[in-house]
Amino acid sequence: MLYFLQQLINGLTLGMMYGLIAIGYSMVYGIIGMINFAHGEIYMIGAFISIIAFLLLGVLGVTWIPLALLLVLLIAMAFTAAYGWTVERLAYRPLRGSFRLAPLISAIGMSIFLQNYVQLLQGANVKAVPPIITGGWILAEQDGFAVRISNVQIMIILLTLVLMAIFSWIIANTPLGRAQRACEQDLKMAALCGVNVDRTISLTFVMGAALAAVAGLMATLYYGVVDFFIGFLAGIKAFTAAVLGGIGSIPGAMLGGLLLGLVEAFWSGYFTTEYKDVAAFSILVIVLIFLPTGLLGKPEIEKV
Repeated sequence: MLYFLQQLINGLTLGMMYGLIAIGYSMVYGIIGMINFAHGEIYMIGAFISIIAFLLLGVLGVTWIPLALLLVLLIAMAFTAAYGWTVERLAYRPLRGSFRLAPLISAIGMSIFLQNYVQLLQGANVKAVPPIITGGWILAEQDGFAVRISNVQIMIILLTLVLMAIFSWIIANTPLGRAQRACEQDLKMAALCGVNVDRTISLTFVMGAALAAVAGLMATLYYGVVDFFIGFLAGIKAFTAAVLGGIGSIPGAMLGGLLLGLVEAFWSGYFTTEYKDVAAFSILVIVLIFLPTGLLGKPEIEKV
């Protein structure tokens, strides 16, 4: 039972990170019906910016950990938001009226470009950062086995819950959220009703990129190492989480991320880590066979 509880904590932590990245996929798809396959690279850039920011703050003598974390979070979100805005302007906006395959190919090209761009700037070697947040708590102990939750895991879970509450409130209660919901229903009618569609879509990319930056910072603190290739696998898994929860649904993206993280953690704990990805994608296939729109997705209604 204690081992189960430990894997549950590990799975929730991993699922929170997947969920934050998956929200970016769902937000973009919900509004313009396209998949931003460069989103995983935005997460990777957020991780690299976090390491660079930590190094700069160390040079400047900022040693108080809460202040350093807040500054790094703001810096990473600002820079990745700029990258998200640029991706929308270069890879999506010029092709918005084209056939649906064109933006998809453009997004894949942007993903490859960003991956190699970071490799050229930062090198192919793994970048490591010393532990920033240390310590933890023992929740239970029996027969020499202790259930531990680290302070990093606590921070990841709490920060994700806070960000989910903030973004849900923004979408439900602000003019930007109302514009996003209008664009999700019908882009043309939203434009006719006075909604600035281009600005709404750009801000949606910016919001998704900012959340990916938070996930990048979390991965940096949790694993302590990053490289230019981490965005590919994380992006694929986050896309899987978005589809699993119901692409276009923000609560579904978080639910899918949590489910994916739990499947990976329990499979790694009770079976073997070599096939954890196979198990995760198998769950996706099984769910989509019986629920083609995902767990919380809604069937698309063709407008005539």
